[in-house]
Amino acid sequence: MIFLKLDLKINKMKARILGIVLLMSLSTVLMSQTTENGPKKESRGQNREMHMKDGEKRGPFKELNLTEAQKESFKQSRLALQKQLQPLRNEVGEAFAHQKSLVTAEKPDIDAINKNIDKIGSLRIEMAKIHVANLLEMRAQLTDEQRMKFDLIMDKMKKGRGAKGIRQHEGWEPEQHGIE
Repeated sequence: MIFLKLDLKINKMKARILGIVLLMSLSTVLMSQTTENGPKKESRGQNREMHMKDGEKRGPFKELNLTEAQKESFKQSRLALQKQLQPLRNEVGEAFAHQKSLVTAEKPDIDAINKNIDKIGSLRIEMAKIHVANLLEMRAQLTDEQRMKFDLIMDKMKKGRGAKGIRQHEGWEPEQHGIE
């Protein structure tokens, strides 16, 4: 009688384990399947260029109807901004790495930590000033109507409404607008 109960319990346990293994296998197979329209959607930020059906690029500034001269000027401005900010970004990264070393030291030096925090803060302030100067330079090139639309777009991005997906559009870099 005892052996019969033990055998029954073992069979129930085997059945449960087999069921769990089958469910896990099925879920793995289903997760690796692609959709009917092709592979899975790319994760956020992997495809920074969004294209319309005719191949034309679109972005948050599309509705500004920029002239070719304005587009070229904005492109040059973005390039200059990136060149100006890259050394500062590198310095901030180095300062953060140094901060980690300072904090995790066997005997952390609070004065050195505070000094490094001040350095990071001043670098970020310098970067923010550069961003704003670039933004004002771009804004100055717009007509009154374009400027109003530009301000609305920037306000939406700042408040987070409509910003979902906007970051993925070509021509918009979060660092360019003081967002990191």
